[in-house]
Amino acid sequence: MPSAGKERGPLIVILGPTASGKTDLAITVAQQFRGEIVSADSRLVYRGMDIGAAKPTPTQRALVPHHLLDVVAPDEVLSLARYQELAYAAIDDILARGRLPLLVGGTGQYISAVIEGWGIPEIPPNPALRERLEHYASTHGAQALHHWLRQHDPKAAARIHPHNIRRVIRALEVCLESGRPISELQRKTPPPYRILQIGLTRPRAELYARIDARIAQMMRSGLLEEVRGLLEAGYDRRLPAMSGLGYAQLSGYLAGEITLEEAVAAIQRATRDFARRQETWFRKYNRDAHWFQMTENATRSIIEFIRAWLESEQSATSERPDLGHQQH
Repeated sequence: MPSAGKERGPLIVILGPTASGKTDLAITVAQQFRGEIVSADSRLVYRGMDIGAAKPTPTQRALVPHHLLDVVAPDEVLSLARYQELAYAAIDDILARGRLPLLVGGTGQYISAVIEGWGIPEIPPNPALRERLEHYASTHGAQALHHWLRQHDPKAAARIHPHNIRRVIRALEVCLESGRPISELQRKTPPPYRILQIGLTRPRAELYARIDARIAQMMRSGLLEEVRGLLEAGYDRRLPAMSGLGYAQLSGYLAGEITLEEAVAAIQRATRDFARRQETWFRKYNRDAHWFQMTENATRSIIEFIRAWLESEQSATSERPDLGHQQH
């Protein structure tokens, strides 16, 4: 957690569902206001998983500095606590150099953990316990596992969807290992930043069309070859990283379980479902966000909105870096 004594610098958050246009907007904003991008996407942390994760291209990364990309290998785990620690370090470093940090992504937990200052329990994973809980869920069903959590920690159960088995297992793991509910350990200490949240939205039909177009481009760019290469490198398809959108479905195709056409259709369906879940999360947990419909003139409107906010913040305090000039 950043020290409370540190300067309360500005932090711009750009959030929204997949394919809403976050990356292009963030690069434009960063170029306008001497900014640097801190990724808040749980898929972008994995090395070698570029196409399926829609990672910024080398050209895009050359335009603006990006942080928290390619942090771990696909068979490594980046805990939420470790992500939060790395994000705070990156944000503080950017501010210390007189530049503007932009926290950009679609992983709601990452964003909330940073801007709300979640107290994340320092309980290490217990693989044996997780395996037993996973077996219980597969034997008795996700609802039964969720009911077990509700008995131990009703507050956590109320926040976690029964089908999100991974989060249910983690909450149970913390409770059983520490003897205390995870909801009790997750106290929040807001970080010392002045935060502006920008949310991006598009009409559902338009968003779905963009998702389908993105998946088609991924396939043309070599997504299947990327997945094949990861499997041939020894990364098990059961790894959390390999269960991501695109990787799970194409692993099924390469195992002979479905056709390529079925795999692509499954990626499209799963990505649409994922986008809906993202929108639900942001509307529930990011109520301070200023939402913008991504129309033709949206980027210009957002730039002016951010500029006005920065100017108002600058007038409120003189202890801040110089962020008010456009780059040409």
